[in-house]
Amino acid sequence: MGSDERDGSTAGTNGAESTDTDGSGGVDYAARAADVLGFSRWWQIAAAAGMMAAVSPYQYVWSSIEQPLADSLDIALPALGAVFSFYVVFQSLSQFPAGKWRDSRGPGALTFLAALLAGGGYIGLAYATSLWQLYLLYSLGAVGVGIVYTVAVNTAVKWFPDRTGLTTGVGTMAFAAGSALVVPYVRANATVAAYSNVLRNIGIGILVVTLVGSFLLRDPPENWLDRENGTDGGDGDNEGLAASIRGRNYSTREMLSTWQFWLLYAMFIAMASADLLVIANVVRFAENFGLAALVATLSATLLPVAAGVSRMILGEAIDRFSRKHVMAGSFLLAGLFRIGLVGAGEAGNGAVFVAFVLGAMFFSSPLYVFFPSLLADYFGAANSSGNYAVLYTAKVGGGVFSGTVAGYLVATLGWTPTFTLGGVLAVAAGLAVYALRPPSGSGLETAEPAAAD
Repeated sequence: MGSDERDGSTAGTNGAESTDTDGSGGVDYAARAADVLGFSRWWQIAAAAGMMAAVSPYQYVWSSIEQPLADSLDIALPALGAVFSFYVVFQSLSQFPAGKWRDSRGPGALTFLAALLAGGGYIGLAYATSLWQLYLLYSLGAVGVGIVYTVAVNTAVKWFPDRTGLTTGVGTMAFAAGSALVVPYVRANATVAAYSNVLRNIGIGILVVTLVGSFLLRDPPENWLDRENGTDGGDGDNEGLAASIRGRNYSTREMLSTWQFWLLYAMFIAMASADLLVIANVVRFAENFGLAALVATLSATLLPVAAGVSRMILGEAIDRFSRKHVMAGSFLLAGLFRIGLVGAGEAGNGAVFVAFVLGAMFFSSPLYVFFPSLLADYFGAANSSGNYAVLYTAKVGGGVFSGTVAGYLVATLGWTPTFTLGGVLAVAAGLAVYALRPPSGSGLETAEPAAAD
């Protein structure tokens, strides 16, 4: 974890801590934040990342606990498929009301509620006796996960206008990779006799970590950079400010009236579809080609690691270089690796198959870093929680594609055309990036900073 210096150092476009965000001003974000908080702003990121890691079992450990749950409750395994579907829907849709609340009232009470929902949901699973209880508990827990997710991502946006890529990447990396610490524990005890203790212990861990985070997180005060007083860069203009601070703050309704938002929404659906298609089906895809069981196991095990690491690496890249160029290149490569994945499977080359799975996930997973950063640049940081929550509902479309639609396509066309379509969607999203530009009236049309292209 980094630390903020009080000698005039914050992150510039070169990625190092400096007083300049774009070479023209002298905005000391780190010192301003330390004056407000009384300590380094990086502690806000640490708290957010810890909470993200704590709630990650809902998404990444489900496949390891569903069989013991089915055996214990004497429920057919396919009947549990709807449990995860409910999770995706409630986790995604809960973020809009949570984001609007957070933007107007702060994160404290909201994250306290999230701790009770997410922690209590997993603890409750240990005592569930019927299928409807699983649906209810996992859905309530999903609401808690959705709250934590939108709060954590937008904590980075609000406190780090100069380093939104890196700091958003740290939080979303924790969500992707945090469960790596839990999966071995679950797998070692994934029996009917032991699973209730496992679920209860995980739930207690979620509850404790998220409660601690709820007491640490806070939002910066309005106008904390004093841009209206001419103290942003020493000359009374806004040139020293990051795009999310420099430009106009759009309300959600105003954002929805722009074509830029709807293009971003379509791109998000395309990338989430491509991303979740691999996450949900990589084992069955490998088995379809008759690849060794070790290939499927390695692919499933290393996939979240590649997803997590890439969010921090490419998050840092969009702080150093043109956001649009990094984003476009990442999506195009994500598509090409998916198409190559099909070729590796048809050739029966297990080693190349695993390598292409890692490449595909490395370049698609940072979508959860790119979109909140670019959205804040275009529409401002003040309403970032509510605005990104609306954009995040596009994940539901990705979930429907990777589940229901993909199932139909596999049944009618086969695995190869289905996975190839995932690659085409990613390539299309990459090409669409070049059509993006700041909204008219945002204040960024003629002075969009290099970091946002």
